[in-house]
Amino acid sequence: MRLLFLAVLRPHTGNAVTAQRIRDHLEAAGHVCILKDALDCDSRSEVAELLRAERVEAALALHAYRAGRLLRGHGVPFGIVFGGTDLNEDVNQGEKHQVMGKVLEEARFAVAFTESMKAAAGLWWPHAKDKIHVQTQGIATSPSAAFRWDAFLQRTEIAPRAGDARVFLLICGLRRVKDPLYLVDAFSEWHRQEPDVYLVIVGPEVDPVFTSEVKAKVKSSAGVRLARELPQDDLHAALRHCVALVNSSVSEGMSAAILEAMELEVPVLARNIPGNAAVIRHGATGLLFSDPQEFVQLAKRLVSDPTLRRDLGASGRAYVGAHHAWWAERDTYQQLIRTLEAGAGRQAC
Repeated sequence: MRLLFLAVLRPHTGNAVTAQRIRDHLEAAGHVCILKDALDCDSRSEVAELLRAERVEAALALHAYRAGRLLRGHGVPFGIVFGGTDLNEDVNQGEKHQVMGKVLEEARFAVAFTESMKAAAGLWWPHAKDKIHVQTQGIATSPSAAFRWDAFLQRTEIAPRAGDARVFLLICGLRRVKDPLYLVDAFSEWHRQEPDVYLVIVGPEVDPVFTSEVKAKVKSSAGVRLARELPQDDLHAALRHCVALVNSSVSEGMSAAILEAMELEVPVLARNIPGNAAVIRHGATGLLFSDPQEFVQLAKRLVSDPTLRRDLGASGRAYVGAHHAWWAERDTYQQLIRTLEAGAGRQAC
């Protein structure tokens, strides 16, 4: 089939990585998958023209609101994949909530990353609960052999004594929901006591106004650095040099960066929110913190205890291997897309 896949495709974001991975799954099944940035589509009429021009037979949307709303009313069978923004933010805004309900009325299927996301969606839209499937994110990492950690440190203006900088990497797009400034003051105070520890925030400048706030704060904060986004294979290579991957988000659907770090046997230190707690068992597959002070306490444990780092890394990798295999994700999406084929056949008639 010829498929249109709408998603928000800001480069070097989790959404873009997820969309590209799902597209690969669909193309592996022999479908033609046209991946389009939902932000480039101003209206449903524009999408209607795209559907006609590309002879689209079925469609998929990553995010019920930001992408799924554009697929309503065209007579083309489609499915949607819930994003964290759908169920953590947009659902609390009346108009967006109603629009997502109407999207789900038309969608043939919906995918949630976790059982808790499925349960939440079922409560918000009871009419759709029987069409919601759970499929965790599939993870495959590919660290670059050409990546140079010393050059990365130099670019971020870290000059370690004898190469002994201990770096915590916070990977996120610069927007408020990711809350990259949450730990800055506490970390900076720790750096003053132990000058070899650094927090490096890495990611694209998604929100220009907030990015300005982040740059100003980081500039005046000892031990905290801001780095531009990296290609995915370089990011994976950088993770392997870090003490831990840090996540300080206010809300998450399912963080691909957390799972990628686990797959690479890098310890994860994440804010204790439902999306993170769904994939991290505290003290076993990672560490969860509830405030900046607890973060520093746990970070100090990681720095001083190589056995803990090794055990968390091994357990995290085992967890990802058991629950986030890319081939299982591929099988699910290929099966779900088959449910759109009958509808596409009727449309052609």
